[in-house]
Amino acid sequence: MMAESEQTAEATRRLNIKKQTLDDAYAAPANFLEIDVVNPVTTIGVGKKRFTDYEVKMRTNLPVFKVKESCVRRRYSDFEWLRNELERDSKIVVPPLPGKAWKRQMPFRGDDGIFEEEFIEERRKGLEIFINKIAGHPLAQNERCLHMFLQENVIDKNYVPGKIRNT
Repeated sequence: MMAESEQTAEATRRLNIKKQTLDDAYAAPANFLEIDVVNPVTTIGVGKKRFTDYEVKMRTNLPVFKVKESCVRRRYSDFEWLRNELERDSKIVVPPLPGKAWKRQMPFRGDDGIFEEEFIEERRKGLEIFINKIAGHPLAQNERCLHMFLQENVIDKNYVPGKIRNT
């Protein structure tokens, strides 16, 4: 019969951890989700209204996403739509978007306002942080609006909110 101190030592002994090999270290990760917001393009639309959209590239091997690679273009207003949908329909705390930059949209400015390269780059970085926080959340990954945002060229704003069923 073991003494009490021997039992404690046995119970608290570290597990024998397998040493990691180079093959293990450089193998494909078990689960990954990569989202990049890149390639901002400013376009002159109807009535000489300008807007900037961004390429949203996604790569994943998560089973909840049927499409493993996608590339769509999204405007800031699309990110606002996604944020509003998640706030309304999900149980997660949705992070903020980068600011609206109201002052930069005032007329009679001496610069390009929201169309300046530095501003567009700062916004791009903020949007990338935002979408990665959202998409990395396990509960958000089941939301239909996130799948539509990341994988479909056109967002159907009349969609029926709900969860994605992993089949």
